[in-house]
Formats: sequence, C-alpha cells, structure tokens
Amino acid sequence: MALVTDADAGLRAIARGATVVQLRDPSATARRLEREAERLVAESPVPVVINSRVDLALAVGAAGVHLPERDLPVAAARRLIRSGLVGRSVHSLAGALAAEADGADYLVFGPVFPTRSHPGLEAVGLERLAEVAGTVTIPVLAIGGVDPERAAHCRQAGASGFAAIGYFTGARP
Repeated sequence: MALVTDADAGLRAIARGATVVQLRDPSATARRLEREAERLVAESPVPVVINSRVDLALAVGAAGVHLPERDLPVAAARRLIRSGLVGRSVHSLAGALAAEADGADYLVFGPVFPTRSHPGLEAVGLERLAEVAGTVTIPVLAIGGVDPERAAHCRQAGASGFAAIGYFTGARP
C-alpha cells in the first residue's frame, strides 16, 4: 500500500511496488481531490482507496475508502460501501478490535517507528504491532517510519504489509 497526495505520486508509488494506493490530501479542495481521484482511478493498475471521503470513493468508482480513527465510523461507511474496501487507521489494540467488529477489511496500525509525517505521535513499536496483528483476523498494515529494513521487521512481527509515504516517494522516514 502507499499513501499519496496526488495522482502523480500515486502512479510513482505503483512503479515502486505499491499494491494499493490511498489518495490522501487534507489540504485539497473537494474539486481538486475529485480530479486527482478520477485520474488515479482511471490510470491505476492497482486498487485505489480514498481517504475519509466515502462520497468521493463512490463517485469516482474507487476500490474503497480509508478512514482515520477519529473519522466516520466503519459501520457507517460499510452501509454505504457494501462490496468495496473499508480500511481504518488505528493506534491501539482496542481500536483494532472495534474496527474489525464494525466491518473493516484491513487496518493500518502505527506509527510503529518515529515518523516525520506525524511528529506528535509516539511510536508504538514492533511489540505492539505484533500484539495487534496476532489478535485480529483481518490484515494489519504497519505505518510510520517504514524503510526497506523496517518493512522486513514489520512483516516478521506479523504485519501483512505496510503503508508509507517516504518509502514510495523516496523521502527518508
């Protein structure tokens, strides 16, 4: 998976191995985000999920939606997106269990390591990643400060994969 801010970054992430692309740009206007989503969905050979915007995901035919932990409840999104993907970012085992119970298809858990994109969040570490991945039955993707070496450690801890920005764009965590 890759987290991106626009269609160009998403397509670059795919070229670097992303298997799912999440379009996320909280500073974009609704119209700009719509244009980016339409383009990315049309040009992407991999599934595209839209961050926080169920309406936009449905409108552009995206594979689904990804919801931050303090966003729309998973169950509400699932009522609207019946067959598409609904993912949830979580930061605790309790959050992971709640998201799974509400119908999430996958979780993004972290930040596992310190990260520049969320400097105020404390890294949870590999032990907590292993606890979450070993408890829920849905895929858990590690996020936060992931580089090639750390990606391997996350997989060893039980993560199904990882979500990242810098890993796919070439920026350092």
